Parts: sequence; C-alpha cells; structure tokens
Amino acid sequence: MKLKATILASVAAIALPLAASAADMTLRFGHVGNPGSLFEASANAFAECANGKLGDRAEVQTFGASQLGNDRELLQKLKLGQVDFSLPSSVMSSVAPEFGVFEMPYIVQDRDHMRRIQAELGDVFQDAALGEGYRIIGYFENGFRHITNNTRPINTPEDLQGVKLRTPNAEWRVKMFQLYGANPTPMAFSEVFTALQTNVIDGQENPYAQIASAKFQEVQEYLSITGHVYTPGYVLVAENQWQKLPEDVRADLEACGSETQDFVYDHAAKLEEELLQVIRDAGVQINEADNAAFIEASAPIYEEFANTVDGGAELIERIQNLASGS
Repeated sequence: MKLKATILASVAAIALPLAASAADMTLRFGHVGNPGSLFEASANAFAECANGKLGDRAEVQTFGASQLGNDRELLQKLKLGQVDFSLPSSVMSSVAPEFGVFEMPYIVQDRDHMRRIQAELGDVFQDAALGEGYRIIGYFENGFRHITNNTRPINTPEDLQGVKLRTPNAEWRVKMFQLYGANPTPMAFSEVFTALQTNVIDGQENPYAQIASAKFQEVQEYLSITGHVYTPGYVLVAENQWQKLPEDVRADLEACGSETQDFVYDHAAKLEEELLQVIRDAGVQINEADNAAFIEASAPIYEEFANTVDGGAELIERIQNLASGS
C-alpha cells in the first residue's frame, strides 16, 4: 500500500509541471466584437491559424463582446499580462499621435490602398506603437464607417447639426464631428445599444459589420452611407509580454498575423454587401450621402493634423501619394 502511494505521488509530481506548463501557454485574445461581427471572425481565424502552427506549445483562445474589457481596458491588460492580444482600431489614435492619420476623413480609398500604406509606412506605425510599449503583429480592419441616427437622413455635414452622435474615444473623430456641427459623445462600444435605445444619444457611426452584429438597426431609423473614415484593426501585443514568449512561438504568431489578413479583407468585403441588406430589411431608411460636401468640409481637420502632429503633413502626403498605387 505504501509503495502504491509512493508511485501515485511520483506520478502526480510529474503530471503537475506538465499541467502548469500547458496552462502557462494559454494565450488570451480579447476584443469588443459581438457574435457575427468582423472582429469575431477575424480573431477566430487568427486563433485557428495560430493553433494549427503551435500544436501543443501554446493555445490561443478568443474572448469577444468586451468580455475581457473595452478597448481602453484591454490596452492596460495587455501590459499587465492579463490579456495577450487585443484588436483595437480607432482608440490607437489616443495611444500615439501617428495613428490619428487614419482618422482623417476619406484618406484611405480602399483595401488595396491600405495594403500599400502598410507596406510603405508600416515601420512608422510600428515605431509609434513600440514607443508606447506595444507591438503590431498584424493589420486587420474595422472597416468603412457610416452614420446611423434617429433624427434625419444625413446628406451633407449641415444635416448633422445638433445630432448627439456616439464616437469612439478618438480625439480626431470627436474634432471631425464637431467640425461638421454634430455633438460627438465618446462612449465604449458595449454601451452604445442601450444609449440608442434610451435616447441618451441620437446616433452613432460604424462599419456595417459592427452596426448589424450589435443590432443597431433595431433602434435606428436612418443609415447614411458616408464612408467617412476607414479604420484599420491592429493585432496588438504588449512588447514587455511579447518578449517573454519563446522565439518560435512569436514567429508563428507573426506569420498568422500576416496570413490572416487576406481572409479578413475578403470576409469584410463580403459582409459589406450582405449586412447592408440586413440593415435595409430591418426597415432602416438608407441614403447615399454627398461625399464631396463632406470632403470639402474636412479641409480644416487635415490642416490641424498637419500643423500639430510631428511629421503629420508628410504622413498625409505619403498616404495620399499611395492612393493611385504610384
């Protein structure tokens, strides 16, 4: 009996480090996307790629719908090692000023343009992220943003006069809508549905994938197709935590950050068509906005970015020069 107990104790002693080791390599990916959102599909595709490469060395688990926190909380949790990856978009402009260039209205023309920006200027954004203790290991997307509200159809900036509009916690987005005459109200994404339902705010602006998955069409009367901003999504890690991972694990994760982008862009384009129909079928009144009027009204915000952000004028110029693929 004593011998059996000794053997069992030995087996337990061997098993415990193995169990602890496996648990130590569970990597948590937190994001704010709801079920059915582009963020959810993107994070899951990244996890599938990563887990296929990593085998039994580590496992990526995804947690959507702000389960692990909103965008700002996730940024903090990355550095604390409580989360391993997050998928911020607009909030990055509050992390480092360079990311504010993606808040400039109509600066990104399409996904091919974004690929060229990433290829030519990726180092600029990586250096900006590293300067704040983060690292970008992949570019996904949030998408082209449009305005929904319960006040009136938005055809020109003048139609936004007095509309209380939820924005992300992004300095330049707030300034842009102030410029257009709206009353921008920064708010965490997870709070928006209830705020719309209870008339705390009149409207919000997001890509179709976020609008439909969050069911904003159930509490909004108008969708105005503005496409005013394209927001990338960044697969983000904290540099201090990242460097603790084995080199081979880091290499596989970076490879998946790159490889998953094609899926994300293809899926995003597909969702744009499908989800506009979902919103239309819910009875939302849809109109095409006068983009030229919005572009004309946006000149002052470009000027302010160029004059107040170090290297801002050059960044704008370089991105605009990449628009035609030249």
